[in-house]
Amino acid sequence: MKKFSYILIALSLMIASSALCQDVRYNFDKASDFSKFKTYKWVTIKGAQQPDELTDKQLKDTIDAELAKKGLTKVDSDTADLFIGYQTAIGSEKQVTSFSTDMGPGWGYGRGWYGGGMGMGTTNSTTSTIYTGQLVLDMYNSADKDLVWRGTVSKTLDPKAKPDKRQKNMNKAMAKLLKNYPPPVKS
Repeated sequence: MKKFSYILIALSLMIASSALCQDVRYNFDKASDFSKFKTYKWVTIKGAQQPDELTDKQLKDTIDAELAKKGLTKVDSDTADLFIGYQTAIGSEKQVTSFSTDMGPGWGYGRGWYGGGMGMGTTNSTTSTIYTGQLVLDMYNSADKDLVWRGTVSKTLDPKAKPDKRQKNMNKAMAKLLKNYPPPVKS
């Protein structure tokens, strides 16, 4: 029974840690010289899904802080080197978690010639709603309006989470997303 408890705890931790992982992907134009980009301006991507105003401000402030670490300066003029925009998507899905125990004095599969005895077993199930959020960050060369860098971060999140938890998740996600910006120069 102790062994079963340890297995159950380990399985629960694996499920919980995989649910908290952030999936980050990026792509970029290999012909672009990213060392020339020093300034950026926020733009709205037409037709893109946007969050509420408060979340929009939090996202932009968090991204601004990360871009400042990369040496980029935010400006309000159209002479910026980069135009930056983002879009979000939030969906939900039901998750069912079940486990069963089989214990007791039974040594067979039930009545009849399969064996005798009565075994005991229980199955426990729980359901929960998982909110899956995704943010796509696009950077366009302002000179020719070409997409030069795109990053996507996916994270399991709870829209009902407390503000501190949401901000912590945003900070972590944007740091991971912009870790590889500017892209490494290969000689």
